[in-house]
Amino acid sequence: MEKLKQYHGCGEPLRSPWGNVMLPVNNEMTKIVLEELVMQSGAHLLLNSQLCDVMRNENTIKSITLLTDGGKVQITAQAFVDASGDGNLVYLSGAEHTSPDVENLQFGSLLTRFGGVASEADVSPTALRTAIAQGKAAGITPLSKDSGFAMRIVGTEDVIAILCNEKVNQLDADSLTQGQIRARKQAMAYLDTFKRFLPGFEQAYVISTGPHIGIRESRHAVGEYALTGDDVVNAATFDDAIARGCWPIERHTSANKMRVYTWIKDDGYYEIPLRSLKSINIDNLWLEGRIVSCDSEAFASVRVMGTAFLTGHAAGIAASMKNTPTENDIATIQCELKRQGALI
Repeated sequence: MEKLKQYHGCGEPLRSPWGNVMLPVNNEMTKIVLEELVMQSGAHLLLNSQLCDVMRNENTIKSITLLTDGGKVQITAQAFVDASGDGNLVYLSGAEHTSPDVENLQFGSLLTRFGGVASEADVSPTALRTAIAQGKAAGITPLSKDSGFAMRIVGTEDVIAILCNEKVNQLDADSLTQGQIRARKQAMAYLDTFKRFLPGFEQAYVISTGPHIGIRESRHAVGEYALTGDDVVNAATFDDAIARGCWPIERHTSANKMRVYTWIKDDGYYEIPLRSLKSINIDNLWLEGRIVSCDSEAFASVRVMGTAFLTGHAAGIAASMKNTPTENDIATIQCELKRQGALI
């Protein structure tokens, strides 16, 4: 956030109509800032590479192989963090995990960026709902959601919207492909709807859709402790806490309805234990983001981006220090996180 502010790439945190807090950002500037921060840390960044193989000795990962356009690249390390979101390293290493319940998967969403929107245009959920109802009545298809969330992109008059919902299985290439094709058709249908029925969108056009449909759920890794929905809503605390989670349980289980929230007790936060970031059967594998060990209810809170930053920070610190931390090591990890500004 501090770096983005230097680049005029974010606004002030805002509270949504549903009560949760988010940070409006310029997405292009965010890419640049994230890359700069990684490079400044001394890490070696390798983009456009895909994990394709893992070498393991008993319960320890020895190396991974990446596929690039120039060929395969092998990387050895003392510890590894799976930050893929889909548990790709978890899967290829043989770490314990569960496959997604395809029937009950949370819906994915394809973000759409609209340009040519008048500055006075109302992009509130109520305005979107009214326009979409008119579009559906006029026979415009395909339109999935009855309403959605939209906001101005910092530094522009452009509007980014979360509207195009599809139930896709990230682990099934055909399902993912067809879902993305349908979602892009939806983006054009929403454009048609808003141009006709949402004042201020008369000259609007689609600047871009996301390069990949936003996936909320795929594989679930199994860690030494599975955070539960009860832990989340009851604001649980842990001796080995390494992060705070404050996003409500947010479920996307219907194509046309808004998200469903379950709030944390007393508008507070819950703690995430280090054990939930540690693979239960691979000694040097750490977990972060969408694959932190938790049940389906807790997952609907843990998976969001802000919390993923926190678990990623903690997993990186832990992986750099010791693969099987003792009680003293846990205290050291917590101290280092605090030294670096983490709230735990």
